[in-house]
Amino acid sequence: MVTAPQGAAPAHLAALRSFVAESGKAVAWLTVVMVLLTFIIVVLRYGFNLGWIWLQESLTYLHVAVFSIAAAWALQQDSHVRVDIFYAKMTKKNQARVNLLGSVLFLVPFCVFILLIAWPYVANSWKLLESSREAGGLPLVFLLKSLIMVMPALLLCQAVINITDAWKTLRHENPV
Repeated sequence: MVTAPQGAAPAHLAALRSFVAESGKAVAWLTVVMVLLTFIIVVLRYGFNLGWIWLQESLTYLHVAVFSIAAAWALQQDSHVRVDIFYAKMTKKNQARVNLLGSVLFLVPFCVFILLIAWPYVANSWKLLESSREAGGLPLVFLLKSLIMVMPALLLCQAVINITDAWKTLRHENPV
């Protein structure tokens, strides 16, 4: 059995970390597309009195994709919302304790709950190949609803990384 050198991440953990990061980076550029699309929709609507449901719905699809796929990457980059009054002043070991407990007690159960609750909803949408209720809307609602499953799955991947990193800090790092 080959083990990673002290201080180096095991290959599977590095691959998981890379997967979460690359997933987030892959959809981050869609925010630029969303801004341009919003501009186009406004110009068409108020400048030319034109509007298409599919164009407006595509903006919703992009928004959901960015939010749900990039959420785990934001957590990985420590870019999520946190009340930092106490955390910033903590030692690295205490921060690791907070991250470990937060991941185990809150993040993992939340993600598992969402996956369990969403599965029948998403599966039914796929069964029907659900499309927009609006005339002229996008016929891809089943794909949109699938993102409900993607977000907690990616967050679970990041939870594994957080738990491993916190555990490593608690086991190997000197208190600051």
